Amino acid sequence: METIKIENLTKYYGKARGIEQVSLTVKAGEFFGFIGPNGAGKSTTIRTLLGLIKPTSGTASVCGLHIDTDRERILGAVGYLPSEAVFYPRMRVKDVLKLSADLRKKDCEDAADGLCERLRLDTSRKVEELSFGNRKKTAIVCALQHEPELLILDEPTSGLDPLMQKEFFDILRERNQLGTTVFMSSHILPEIQRNCTRAAIIREGRIIACDRVEVLAKTNTRRVAVRGSVRLEGLDGIRDRQESDGTVSFLYSGDIKQLLRSLVDGHIEDISISEPDLEEIFSHYYEKEGETR
Repeated sequence: METIKIENLTKYYGKARGIEQVSLTVKAGEFFGFIGPNGAGKSTTIRTLLGLIKPTSGTASVCGLHIDTDRERILGAVGYLPSEAVFYPRMRVKDVLKLSADLRKKDCEDAADGLCERLRLDTSRKVEELSFGNRKKTAIVCALQHEPELLILDEPTSGLDPLMQKEFFDILRERNQLGTTVFMSSHILPEIQRNCTRAAIIREGRIIACDRVEVLAKTNTRRVAVRGSVRLEGLDGIRDRQESDGTVSFLYSGDIKQLLRSLVDGHIEDISISEPDLEEIFSHYYEKEGETR
């Protein structure tokens, strides 16, 4: 069953590009990552899915509900965490949580108490007194307390300290194991690598790759670090070259035999060849797409 289905979704703000021809599906029970830098189109995609903005063209459904005709039902079925949370002034945290529950016509008191305890959120504080991190915690509880079948999270960990980030992802994994579908946008790639089973990469409003995280992480590129004197001129496939303290480091996607022949002709004191991390792979996808467009 598909919890999210997007077909050729396009959004323009006047002449400015939001997203173009975005298509992807998220199955029920998945922990799905949506990767892209700021401005790539992640938030536009999410807001269109929720019916908060109307698409220029294309269509989508969420939990079997159409974004054009079922906006209120979608908002009731989804737990949405925006990248930046804004609340009514002069309300206390407990009032914000109750208002969120009342809008969904649900008694969420027990669930809210448990989440607040785990996130160390003081519900007696007024929202205008909260730090950015505590505003984010308040938004997290609002999104999770009604135990929705789908969580849509837009840059969810900004403002959270490392301890709270760990607790937050523990909560998400627990919910996911119980069947909740999680759709999480982020530009923090280790978060995607540690938690998501599948992911899509968006660049300049277009999806450029979508697959299992382990498949996206597999490329022919290697991170090479060499200490000593070597000649690398004329080798194709070198990028992100850096030199420091007699060591040259670079990403290499060319013929490994040619690289080894070049290294043999030099004076090598030490060498390391390893798989790149997901952030370097992410850069690989962007550069590869830029070359082919």
